[in-house]
Amino acid sequence: MTPVNLSSTVADDEPPVSLWRDAWHRLLRNKLAVAGLAVVILLAFVAVFGPWLTPYDFLTQDLEARNQAPSLAHLFGTDDLGRDVFSRVVYGTRTAFVVAIVVTTIAVAIGVTLGAMAGFFGGLFDRIVMWFTDMTMSVPNLLLVVVINASLKTPITAWMEARYQATLNPFYRETIWVDFLLVFGSMALISWPPYARLVRAQVLSIRGRPYVTAARALGLTNRLILMRYIVPNAIGPLIVSVSAGLGTAMVLESAFSFLGVGVNPPTPSWGNMISDGLRVWQHYPHLLAAPAAVLGLATVAFSFLGDGLNDALNPRGSK
Repeated sequence: MTPVNLSSTVADDEPPVSLWRDAWHRLLRNKLAVAGLAVVILLAFVAVFGPWLTPYDFLTQDLEARNQAPSLAHLFGTDDLGRDVFSRVVYGTRTAFVVAIVVTTIAVAIGVTLGAMAGFFGGLFDRIVMWFTDMTMSVPNLLLVVVINASLKTPITAWMEARYQATLNPFYRETIWVDFLLVFGSMALISWPPYARLVRAQVLSIRGRPYVTAARALGLTNRLILMRYIVPNAIGPLIVSVSAGLGTAMVLESAFSFLGVGVNPPTPSWGNMISDGLRVWQHYPHLLAAPAAVLGLATVAFSFLGDGLNDALNPRGSK
């Protein structure tokens, strides 16, 4: 009687490990990526719940406590108006995350749509999309954002003031929505080309695969082939690019706010806080150090997370 190898039988019956579960296990083995993920989750928690946990409102002024050094009462000190810097940095985290998520979502939606269609259909449409992509990438980012803000902010603000005079609705006096609208639009306009190029390259390598040819033979529509068979198989590199793009969007928003073409005071932004602190850093270094340190921490965390995702989703390329 031939003995049965139970271990091999059990092993053969075990379900195969999915790609995403295997990538998750590889990500957890990367200590720097796990640290980056932990910092990103912490910053996200602060962005959502932080303003309710801070001891002061970010707009509350105390002229008797101006420019105080960090202490137990004010963890990051106070600014020249007596506002708590810690509370402003926490609220600035929300501003950075809102801008990063909204801008990246818009840019990914535009980039994936145009890149997938250009790679799938090719021909004249592909050449037009790539020409528009190259043209957008050739314009300096700062110049494009300055032009958009300078040309649109004044007429939009004037229209809102006219609407307020006609309706007396206080909503039209909230110009912060104009800042966010222009920041979202201008940053999304300069952020989508890399996603379009990446998705187009992935689609070009996938559209000739046997399962795509089989889907065509079965009579499936182009839209269904794109949505069901091509885009899902191109999503891995896109996830890595998006994780890095979130950090880049935060840096861009801070840079534009620093230059005065982003989110303007009194709404806290790491960029405008760094701009304010830079003028007095020799006397009050905490006004510059606090927002700059948080911005640097967020950037490094997203960088580590992006590298870890790249190694996890593309193990062959990381060797």
